[in-house]
Amino acid sequence: MKKSSLLVTGLLFVLAIACSGQSDKSAEIKDKAKTPATSTSAVASSTLPVHITKDEFVKLVMDYKTNPETWVFAGKKPCLVDFYADWCAPCRITSPILEELSKEYAGKINIYKVDIDKERELASLFNVQSIPTFLFCPMEGNPTISSGIANTPDATKQMFRDQINQLLLKNSASKPL
Repeated sequence: MKKSSLLVTGLLFVLAIACSGQSDKSAEIKDKAKTPATSTSAVASSTLPVHITKDEFVKLVMDYKTNPETWVFAGKKPCLVDFYADWCAPCRITSPILEELSKEYAGKINIYKVDIDKERELASLFNVQSIPTFLFCPMEGNPTISSGIANTPDATKQMFRDQINQLLLKNSASKPL
């Protein structure tokens, strides 16, 4: 009992340090990045990251209800899923980077965003313990999950490029397209 309360206290402390309160700039980023996916065609034509719900995740990424034991990718292109929250400072740093990469890799991959405060079931399914957390889903094989960002926005952008090229596009090049 003592260990679990200590663990919870520690986790809350880490979250408080990593994610500060929402600023006016984050509200602007949030409003700019909100692109609700109302249909599969809206997702296919989007060059910005697309906010998806649990039901859209099932259609666009993986139907975990039908296939609870095995990974069966449902997408037409590899994808990157960003698990985020509006109140998370590192998440607000990644938002414009993912917008830029979504344009850079348009037609090659899809970038989706999942708000963990609204889609708790998805966050739980992928054991999201800290945010931002990123799920890289290749066309074949199992997905890879990573969390956190680099020290600078440029280093974070390069980190994403490397992961996209290696995990989703299966090439070793890490240069911009």
